[in-house]
Amino acid sequence: MRKLLISMDACPSAIDWVGDKTSTEAWSTCHRADWMLWLLDRMAGKPGWPTASVVRHCACDCAETALKYVPDGEGRPARAIAVARLYADGLATGDDLAAARAAARAAARAAARDARAAAWAAGGAAGAAARDAGGVAGDAAWAAAMKEMADLIRKRVPTIPEVV
Repeated sequence: MRKLLISMDACPSAIDWVGDKTSTEAWSTCHRADWMLWLLDRMAGKPGWPTASVVRHCACDCAETALKYVPDGEGRPARAIAVARLYADGLATGDDLAAARAAARAAARAAARDARAAAWAAGGAAGAAARDAGGVAGDAAWAAAMKEMADLIRKRVPTIPEVV
């Protein structure tokens, strides 16, 4: 597995993590959904590997985990994921996908502006304390989210081919 990752110019952290693990060991124990999606994307359609459609559905499964953070009544992110699923199944065009993506990005930009405004309003020592506490909590939350998504990917793609 390590040789494959090196040949594909994977990130050094992933290569170090894989070490001497077999493909099966690495796949079954990886808690980094981003690494898993990266590998699936590059191997999609090759003999024994999932199709691009399956990989797109894996990405949609992961994206859906973030919908709990979308304000009530804001439907653009969910619609973008729905269109991406249709695209994965050949039922939407690239133009449909681009339009849905643009709408979801606009929603994300609006949410980021609101979050920045709230953080600015908090200001001073309270803001600094929240940032300090958020660093540790944020790291733990990020790791938990990556693991949740890795498990979702493995539900759709339980194994990958053994790579020598």
